Amino acid sequence: QVQLVESGGGLVQAGGSLTLSCAMSGGTFRSYIMGWFRQAPGKEREFVAAISPLSLYTSYEDSVKGRFTISRDNAKNTAYLQMNSLKPEDTAVYYCVADSHLSTVQAITFAIKYNDLDARGQGTLVTVSS
Repeated sequence: QVQLVESGGGLVQAGGSLTLSCAMSGGTFRSYIMGWFRQAPGKEREFVAAISPLSLYTSYEDSVKGRFTISRDNAKNTAYLQMNSLKPEDTAVYYCVADSHLSTVQAITFAIKYNDLDARGQGTLVTVSS
């Protein structure tokens, strides 16, 4: 059974940076599209970023383009989300997700919306103060 464990969340001032990590166990990491979504209190989950198995393709939500970077290290079974120039509106619980059945990174947006994913982490809280 695939398990995902996120780390790296915390409190940061606006304009600061954080890097989230997502470690996978129980699966063949290089077979999975990896992604992140976030959910703020009282709001629906929002796709953030996704990356293909060999890092050839990435996808980002418009509000994070140019500020966030998704990456992965297949040797370490770990995906990352580097977040720069953080804004208070980035405050949310960030979840790592994985799926081995999708054909494109863009398809993960629908999988997130309908909660149709192979695995999801427990989430890590990111709080950006103004």
